[in-house]
Amino acid sequence: MITLNYIKTFSGSSVSPFLFSNLLYVNIINQKKLFHKLKIFSFNYFLNISLFYLSFTSFFDIMYRIINLKEGIFLISTSNLSVQFGGRKLFDEVDIKFTPGNCYGIIGPNGAGKSTFLKILTGEAESTSGEVIIDKNKRLSFLKQDHFAYEDEQVLNVVMMGHTKLYDIMMKKNELYSKTEFTEEDGELAAELEGEFAELNGWEAESDASQLLQGLGITEDQHYKLMSELVEADKVKVLLAQALFGKPDVLLLDEPTNGLDAKSIAWLEEFLINFDNTVIVVSHDRHFLNKVCTHMADVDFGKIKLFVGNYDFWLHSSQLAAKLLADQNAKKEEKIKELQEFIARFSANASKSKQATSRKKMLDKITLDDIQPSSRKYPFVGFSPAREIGNDLLLVEGLSKTIDGEVIFENVSFQLSKDDKVAFLSRSDIAITTLFKILTGEMEPDSGTFKWGVTTSQAYLPKDMTEEFSNENLNILEWLRQYAPVEEQDNTFLRSFLGRMLFSGDDVMKKVTVLSGGEKVRCMLSKLMLSKANVLILDDPTNHLDLESITALNDGLIAFKGSLLFSSHDHEFIQTTANRIIEIGPKGIVDRLGSTYDEFLEDEAVQARVDALYN
Repeated sequence: MITLNYIKTFSGSSVSPFLFSNLLYVNIINQKKLFHKLKIFSFNYFLNISLFYLSFTSFFDIMYRIINLKEGIFLISTSNLSVQFGGRKLFDEVDIKFTPGNCYGIIGPNGAGKSTFLKILTGEAESTSGEVIIDKNKRLSFLKQDHFAYEDEQVLNVVMMGHTKLYDIMMKKNELYSKTEFTEEDGELAAELEGEFAELNGWEAESDASQLLQGLGITEDQHYKLMSELVEADKVKVLLAQALFGKPDVLLLDEPTNGLDAKSIAWLEEFLINFDNTVIVVSHDRHFLNKVCTHMADVDFGKIKLFVGNYDFWLHSSQLAAKLLADQNAKKEEKIKELQEFIARFSANASKSKQATSRKKMLDKITLDDIQPSSRKYPFVGFSPAREIGNDLLLVEGLSKTIDGEVIFENVSFQLSKDDKVAFLSRSDIAITTLFKILTGEMEPDSGTFKWGVTTSQAYLPKDMTEEFSNENLNILEWLRQYAPVEEQDNTFLRSFLGRMLFSGDDVMKKVTVLSGGEKVRCMLSKLMLSKANVLILDDPTNHLDLESITALNDGLIAFKGSLLFSSHDHEFIQTTANRIIEIGPKGIVDRLGSTYDEFLEDEAVQARVDALYN
């Protein structure tokens, strides 16, 4: 029987399409059973139509495509993949296949190996054993993390470098045509290069690259600048455009929304929803995962397992599985009914994208055995104010600030009430950080005043926490003891408190100078909870947290009875927490009371006012 392995033997070989077709023809004649298995059309019809198509493409391509259609197309897969660091295994004997048309979100607890797995797929890291299998005729692209790798290159060229083969041809062409003496051999090479260039859609390359950049908010006047002339946030967008360029067969993205503004994220979501090839993404942005993902790949229990659906479906299904597991005495019929109701609810709420129909069909096929509880642990985040806020919360009048000659904001005025939970937005993170530093007394404004209500008490989580954890003599336990009331400073209470924040056992003895970003945020949240403040000021608190901690913080702030001033790049976090949106720019603010984040973004009149803040 002809198998994929038989056909692949000839892939990329020097065997001509005609000779290969004859070899394969003989094999087919002797083994007609293949066509009974494929059940595509009659054998004679296949032979006739294959002869017709031979004038356009190789017989190999026809057969490979047909067999793939029947047996499933896997452009990238792993076989017995294992990764071990020291004595610890991240995952073991992973066999997983990724198919075109699907977007896979890689999720897992902190330290599970999500980014490591992605790096192994890209070839940037090696596995302990096993292999990654990629169709050699397909192109893989991934988001590079070195934001300063192309400082001397033009922006447009950096994007086109994403398609290495096409860019190499462009460079060879330019070198060839720059010659002062053009030989006959040069002419033949030029003709060959022009043919390859046209096949790769080279004549549209600059236009396609420009469209990608504009979609991500990089204006045309920036396309011919050097990368060194761009701010870091724009460099991130250029590298993302590079990964997307040329419609790669397999696209790997590690935290692609980091550093992107809301419009750019929305554009990227739409791009990936309509992307026909394979996408594999690691992200802590729940809204993004829910919008673009058709499957979740969960790195847990030392394995990687695929689940149909987006992040919310996986989260709720794992919670349902834990509930069903805990209730061992329940009848199976009752469990099945609960599962059916659960799936029906999510199927009804499917995205309106073109993925929705196929996703719903896949969800409908899920059985009781397909869902499993997770090993995830969620920290406890709960804020209990010591006193209620009175009528006055915060009055800001005419605040202005210029740093190094750049106007950060000018003549900012607003008044907050006791029930306000305000999301501060800006195209410049510096603007929000500066405002928060002024409101907490860490920085002086150039002009203007602000006044907190007498019944308010503020607790601040800064974006830069370096100073908070600079004392190398303190471990986590001693660090937190500084901020605890006298009656709560004993080891028993503090260990219990830290345990709820996922610092268990000897973890509390870890020096604060060696903590990860996520650990520092959990420590700061512990400090804020002990403060019992009725006003929380949080500067991008979700930045270093994993999905579980983000979810816990999100739930804690929704339940918080005090007032909140915060910034975040997490769409879901803003949407579910804020009841007021303030956008701050160089020319003032746009203030929307009683508005959700989605309503704020979708209101064209409001967005026109937002644009005016920056133009």
